[in-house]
Amino acid sequence: MAATESNALLLQAYNRKFIHGCHILHQSRVLDAFGHLSFRHPGQHDVFIMSLSAAPGTISSPKDLIAYRVGDAEPLEPTPYKGYEERRIHSEIYKLHKNVNAIVHSHSEAVVPYTISNAPLRACYHMAGFLGARGAAVFDIAEHRDPALGADMLVRTEKTGSALARTFDETNRVTLMRGHGFTLVADSIEMAVMWAIYTQKNALIQTTAATLQSLYGPAGSARDLHLLDNEEATLAEDMTKRTVQRPWQLWVREVEARGLYVNTA
Repeated sequence: MAATESNALLLQAYNRKFIHGCHILHQSRVLDAFGHLSFRHPGQHDVFIMSLSAAPGTISSPKDLIAYRVGDAEPLEPTPYKGYEERRIHSEIYKLHKNVNAIVHSHSEAVVPYTISNAPLRACYHMAGFLGARGAAVFDIAEHRDPALGADMLVRTEKTGSALARTFDETNRVTLMRGHGFTLVADSIEMAVMWAIYTQKNALIQTTAATLQSLYGPAGSARDLHLLDNEEATLAEDMTKRTVQRPWQLWVREVEARGLYVNTA
């Protein structure tokens, strides 16, 4: 098989996986009409791919996808379609972190409270070990935005995207964004989707546990939740990496069985 044909088939497989990922994240309510998933081009590491500016659950074919240059977040080829205004979130992360191959940006209502409070979002259970014992970083755009562009909370410039990108490292996979949501990085589409879903689940669990602790424990005891320590979080993260295909295959079957989603890639 010629190399060009092999590369085309590989990209086709990634496109199909990406569209499934958009549908899974919508079905899981990690994304609604807003938020986005992206992936690094498997054959051109200085290119990343996102959908056009549309609700993730409605993405259905490669015609809905736009390839962008990592360097400047501009389309690789001319397109009549409008792209996401916040694609600098993705371009700046891919630019700084060569090992990141997929990104999710979400406005999950379960997670937003942790972006505006002093409560750290930390790994509560074994499915969210990637959050770590220290907890997710918090990014405040007010510290980085250009005053001339207004304060709409969107990451739309190289400066704000770069500042967000610097919050990620080998110990931080998820960054909370004040009054906005969260952004998550991973080395594959499947891993990004799984971790995004379990970030939301962890937030729900932590909020419930803190509420129970506040009701039934002494004053201030919500701070004393028995969460995962460093070793537990690290080994739990490794477990999710080993088993990611199990939930992925289930979720693909679920979105394929629903009449709402279409994937012709």
